[in-house]
Amino acid sequence: MFLHALATAVPDRSLSQRESWEILQQSEVRERLTRRSALMMQAILRGDSGIGKRHFAVSGIESVWKRTPDELNEAFRTEAPRLAGTALKAALAQAGLVPGEIDALLICTCTGYLCPGVTSYVAEQLGLRANAWLQDLVGLGCGAAIPLLRAGEAVLAVQPDAVVACVAVEVCSAAFYLDDDPGVLVSACLFGDGAAAMILRAKPGPTGLRCHGFNTMHQPDYRDFIRFETRNGRLRNLLRPEVPKLAAAAVKHLLDEEHARSGAKPVLRLITHTGGRDVLLAIMEACPGHPLDASRKVLHGYGNMSSPSVLFALEQALRDDAAPDGRGDWLLVAFGAGFSAHACRVGR
Repeated sequence: MFLHALATAVPDRSLSQRESWEILQQSEVRERLTRRSALMMQAILRGDSGIGKRHFAVSGIESVWKRTPDELNEAFRTEAPRLAGTALKAALAQAGLVPGEIDALLICTCTGYLCPGVTSYVAEQLGLRANAWLQDLVGLGCGAAIPLLRAGEAVLAVQPDAVVACVAVEVCSAAFYLDDDPGVLVSACLFGDGAAAMILRAKPGPTGLRCHGFNTMHQPDYRDFIRFETRNGRLRNLLRPEVPKLAAAAVKHLLDEEHARSGAKPVLRLITHTGGRDVLLAIMEACPGHPLDASRKVLHGYGNMSSPSVLFALEQALRDDAAPDGRGDWLLVAFGAGFSAHACRVGR
């Protein structure tokens, strides 16, 4: 399966971490937090979190804490298709294609729920054919982009002439929640909004890059360490302090399996989901020789966008360096809810 195009999109509105802290200070929700919680958020938003700024799609981000569940649902219904459509239009332009040539549209998200899914809205927005295959993947969290690619590979296996569009889109600002739980507080300080779109075909394309060698692992014993729950009608992110260690161990496991794969090319570069500063530091310690430059740049510029993040990191790596030259592959790894982790080789 070949990558013909990769494009990303973020909302126009962005805030630095310090600006986010100043907004929180002026918000009435600040009064509901304990002093300990406020100090924790201050330490993240005014300290070295590895994040410079984040982008937000929900209008009036200053009052997002006052929104009802219905209002947040409506914000997701409006903004997720808009972001996804923007990224997909850019990817189609890169590939020299028009929307009517798309045979299958696959979209993953976890920050909202629509029925019909986001694919229906994007198909209407871009004018896809009525017989284009639409498939929404939900519930896979931050690691969803690589299973999304694998689903695209499955479509191409049965329809080799197809043009497959895959989009990862998250409106994390529609799922912001605050209480005194440390994991909830950390999540509110790390997440931002974004979308990444790919055009996939069974034949080589402009990039010359091939996506292959998929792998995955699931650890349901740790499901409650990182997942969404619904409380008072709103999504609430559960995040345990053990997550950086879990993520690092999962990435090392998948990387070690690639090193041991018989006949496979060497892994020249590791590109991972951004997670957070502590997550990336833990991965670099577990996988020496892989500085994760692209992932760290994306974290600094956008925060943790959940599922699109690893594709932003791939785009950043392609921007910074020449693509794999055939002597070896890059390894994409994303991880999150489940606890699960997924890997994919990118090479020539």
